[in-house]
Amino acid sequence: MTEHTEADVVVRPAAPGDRPVVERLWLMFRHDLTEFRELLPRPDGSFRDERVEDAFSSPDWAPYLFVRGEHPVGFAFVRALGSPVRVLNSFFVVRGARRTGVGLAAVRDVLTRHPGRWEIAFQYENPGAVAFWRRVAAEAAGDAWTEEPRPVPGRPELPPDVWISFAPKGRACTAGVRH
Repeated sequence: MTEHTEADVVVRPAAPGDRPVVERLWLMFRHDLTEFRELLPRPDGSFRDERVEDAFSSPDWAPYLFVRGEHPVGFAFVRALGSPVRVLNSFFVVRGARRTGVGLAAVRDVLTRHPGRWEIAFQYENPGAVAFWRRVAAEAAGDAWTEEPRPVPGRPELPPDVWISFAPKGRACTAGVRH
């Protein structure tokens, strides 16, 4: 197995030509969420994908693609670019690149590109996400972050999402990331 470091990841804005790659990664992302939420594919095998459309078409959104060498390893969608609080709407790293520093490097890069306050949602049922996002918040904001459960809009049958809120301190968290 080849050793990789977080410096191996490149985070870049996803261009329109990257959309097919992001759409395929989106299917993996939504599939991963089926483990924690009652999400089943549509009859054609696809998942709801309006966030992909918004990320590539709305001026208030920004899509990012993470690559290692020639391999796509993840993506992020940021929304509310024109608001005082940015929202990391979707964030995904393929399983083969997890626990290698790719996720931390990518989120550091994305946070730095959009200074200000942030909100990020995850699910308590996903222990990996709980540990990861708490680590991100603590690294970015020290102890100046909050965590609160909020109902999932339009889905009262689901457990609440957990939202962390923070404002990163400085730009010190960008070491090791190439743009």
